[in-house]
Amino acid sequence: MYSCDICRGERRYTCDVCNKAFSEKSKLRRHHRTHTGERLYTCDVCNKAFSEKSKLLRHHRTHTGERPCICNVCNKAFSYQDSLIKHQRIHTGERPYTCDACNKAFSEKRNLLRHQRTHTGERPCTCNVCNKAFSYQDSLIKHQRIHTGERPYTCNVCNNAFSYQTSLISHQRTHSGERPYTCDVCNKTFSQPSSLIKHQRTHSGERPYTCDVCNKTFSQQSNLIKHQRTHSGERPYTCDVCNKTFIQQSNLIRHQRTHNDERPYTCDVCSKAFSLQDSLIKHQRTHSGECPYICDVCNKTFSQQSSLIRHQRTHSGERPYTCDVCNKTFSQQSSLIRHQRTHSGERPYTCDVCNKIFSQQSSLIRHQRTHSDERPNTCDVCSKTFSQRDSLIKHQHTLW
Repeated sequence: MYSCDICRGERRYTCDVCNKAFSEKSKLRRHHRTHTGERLYTCDVCNKAFSEKSKLLRHHRTHTGERPCICNVCNKAFSYQDSLIKHQRIHTGERPYTCDACNKAFSEKRNLLRHQRTHTGERPCTCNVCNKAFSYQDSLIKHQRIHTGERPYTCNVCNNAFSYQTSLISHQRTHSGERPYTCDVCNKTFSQPSSLIKHQRTHSGERPYTCDVCNKTFSQQSNLIKHQRTHSGERPYTCDVCNKTFIQQSNLIRHQRTHNDERPYTCDVCSKAFSLQDSLIKHQRTHSGECPYICDVCNKTFSQQSSLIRHQRTHSGERPYTCDVCNKTFSQQSSLIRHQRTHSGERPYTCDVCNKIFSQQSSLIRHQRTHSDERPNTCDVCSKTFSQRDSLIKHQHTLW
């Protein structure tokens, strides 16, 4: 019985360049073009050339918008059959590509190839500026924007531009007010998933970031980085007016307002203005009487978290601030700063009447009363007034 070469699976046509064999002469001819670079088929719209007619036909659809391949589940249309096949796996759940290292399955071959690099450590994509290597081409493209400054994603509301699409999406929520991430404990909502994760640690108490110097733990990596500067002495933020340096960018921003006297935050009760939002919030508690910070030892309440932290040291005996001259320790940073002036001789407070200088602000205030005749300390027995508190105390001893 007669049968053709194709039916018998014979491959009679062999490439004289790479010895690859084909069952049909037409297939050999197409294959030859991969060696010669010949592109016989040209698009009459854009003049792009192709080695195969089928590829030209596929390309034509980018001009015509033709989408002849229809999903029979959701009626979504595609230009190419292979795109339809990939899409249909969303409905079927089919994952035909399996990793031979961990058996994880994927719906697309390219996702399997990307995944396999997590096992091999392969980083085939290299930056031509700094030679940094990446596993994926899209990671390289994003990285190269650091060098080029390219910001291809633009907000259609305010025209702010971003290097990454994810950054644009996050930014757009500042306009829309969208907060799609919800805490499953207290139902508080967030615009960013990272903000939700940080918030959830206030419920779980998780502190996954540990200082490798003193083993202090933190719930946020940014807080660990700031803390580590107390060990290294690094102060990476510099004021461009007076060259004063700071550990945190927020401290630099606050400091810069001392030069321009900017006070953008105003109390809606008394109209007092502040340079910092947290200063306004603290001030507003003087009107509301709110004391949201509670000591878990004695239940004493405080209007400011920093006051609670200082108070808690009266229970723990902690003295985290150490003088680098004499090693004396202090429970408060302000006490350390005052003490260090006994070594440096610094006297930063000057009387604007007689120019006398003082190492502590409280000493200046007491001194200024000698010019103003202010006597704010009153005896509750005889109503005699004094400019200094220690004078009042001495007077009260004479009455007892």
